[in-house]
Amino acid sequence: MLAPNARLRTLGEGYSFTEGPAVDKRGNIFFTDQPNDKIYKWSVHSGAITTFLTGTGRSNGMAFDRDGNLITCADMHGEIWKIAPNGTHTVLVNNYNGKLLNGPNDVWINPKNGGMYITDPIFPRGYWDEGDPRQQGWPPTHSEQAATGKGGYVYYLAPGSRRLVRVTTEAMGWDADGWPNGVVGTPDGKKLYVNKWAPDINTAGTWVFDIKPNGTLANMRKFADMGGDGMSMDDRGNVYISNAYGVTAFSSRGTRIFNVPTGSGATNNVFGGHDNKTLFITGPVDKFTAIKMNVKGVEKF
Repeated sequence: MLAPNARLRTLGEGYSFTEGPAVDKRGNIFFTDQPNDKIYKWSVHSGAITTFLTGTGRSNGMAFDRDGNLITCADMHGEIWKIAPNGTHTVLVNNYNGKLLNGPNDVWINPKNGGMYITDPIFPRGYWDEGDPRQQGWPPTHSEQAATGKGGYVYYLAPGSRRLVRVTTEAMGWDADGWPNGVVGTPDGKKLYVNKWAPDINTAGTWVFDIKPNGTLANMRKFADMGGDGMSMDDRGNVYISNAYGVTAFSSRGTRIFNVPTGSGATNNVFGGHDNKTLFITGPVDKFTAIKMNVKGVEKF
């Protein structure tokens, strides 16, 4: 699936911690440098990297909606932002049942209806505001199992709604003591993949769910033992998991196919470019890299 003689190319470097690559309808790639609170744009026409926005709520995972807005996990204040092409933003949601979110990590938008799936793990951040409940041992005002210092769930935001629905539950077998991280779904809107981060990514796990017509999830089952960080999918249904090894590709049946080593891991990946056959990788964390593929990424809209 890699193009002949494909090699990992460095497109940009000198960043602090790259994350959240997202592709727009033209094939341009937007990615974050989270500690520096910036979103950058890589141009599909020139290959130039320019600053799209400064002051992003320390955005993490991102995705474009069908209207060309950039949806971001602005974990500085535990918010989901909708950023317009001119850089202005609207806060879509910042709580679950009136309780603060931890710090949304990643987002996938269902191309069939525009509904959003959001992972919300507890990763304590040194930059959280003084007085933020998340800094105070996570009392009951917080949405998660915060007393343990870890945990989290996956949430669904229906089209046009401002109310999150928790779609992973202990009743279905979800272990809320894990850290949900990457999320991606199939282009037909029928399956959702969620991985977890753990110190040992080989046992952290990736799960697949069926998406019900109302957006909730069912039939949770293990997809792969390996977990990690951000994910993408190609048009054959293969899943690409970012992890400490780089990016590892799995078939739709959960069989490991190959790995793209980056030297010191990867945080996320997305297909894009003029033909949608380049895999763009945020990793190593101080770089923005890419490798040519023989397969296309799934079409978003």
